[in-house]
Amino acid sequence: MQLRFLSSEVGSGLRRNVSMAVSVVLVTMVSMFLLGLGLLAQRQADTMKGYWYDRIQVSIYLCTVDSLQPNCESQAVTEAQRDALRAQLEELPEVKQVFYESEQEAYDRFKEQFRNSPVAGNVQVGDIPQSLRVQLDDPTKFKNVTTQFENAPGVAVVQDQEKVLSKFFSIITAITVFAVALAALMAACAALLMATTIRQAAFIRRREIGIMRLVGASNWTIRMPFIVEMLIVSVVGAGLAVGLLAGLTKYVFTEGASKIALSQAFIGVSDVWLLAPWIVGGVVLIAVATSLVTLRRYLRV
Repeated sequence: MQLRFLSSEVGSGLRRNVSMAVSVVLVTMVSMFLLGLGLLAQRQADTMKGYWYDRIQVSIYLCTVDSLQPNCESQAVTEAQRDALRAQLEELPEVKQVFYESEQEAYDRFKEQFRNSPVAGNVQVGDIPQSLRVQLDDPTKFKNVTTQFENAPGVAVVQDQEKVLSKFFSIITAITVFAVALAALMAACAALLMATTIRQAAFIRRREIGIMRLVGASNWTIRMPFIVEMLIVSVVGAGLAVGLLAGLTKYVFTEGASKIALSQAFIGVSDVWLLAPWIVGGVVLIAVATSLVTLRRYLRV
């Protein structure tokens, strides 16, 4: 097949079906944008997990005279109990480091973290008990620590950050699943729209197709312009989706959220470029498969 003939047929087909071609571009763009958004959300969750799991601590709050926990029996932890707890923690293979935080240090940290919140004025020194903060070598083994010290003498509450973070990550995962499911629905709509576009284009060019059959043109000669048309409009849609994702990542994450939350780990535009080949490849696969199935059925008529 001559390249000039193919380009002429493709150009003619796109001009005759401008509105349908634009529709395919837009639907493909939206579906791939949603798919990319879901994949980037999951990548952000994985990035945050890696960031926070390196910083997860198990906080062992010690008893005070005002503690209501049955294990405390309204008695404050003694210095001997505190030293014994710290020594036991440091002997555990899962423990990387143990930090002691006094009531004054806990108060100062709370005032710094909530300096812009009205709740900061309601907290006094002693309201937050002294604690032992445990940093683990492997954050996934936090239960090995919590189960051993929950009812130890002098311990009021054992709290691990993983419980809070796991809920947050579960929410992100749910959002990701929803976005990917919606993207799959949109991709199905794009495939149906591609099929409709091909059928309409084939109907408009039915006389040309009939003449090509009479002169002995092969099925591939007839099919190729339609396939190339769908590849062009679908790849344009995928390219626009990648551009939107790159812009969103750059201005919302890299230049937006990362400047507000300086201590957080965010994805970057490089993550979009890693996803781009898969997005474009998926669109190409959908376009080719849809074109072949539709044209094969049409050529049998």
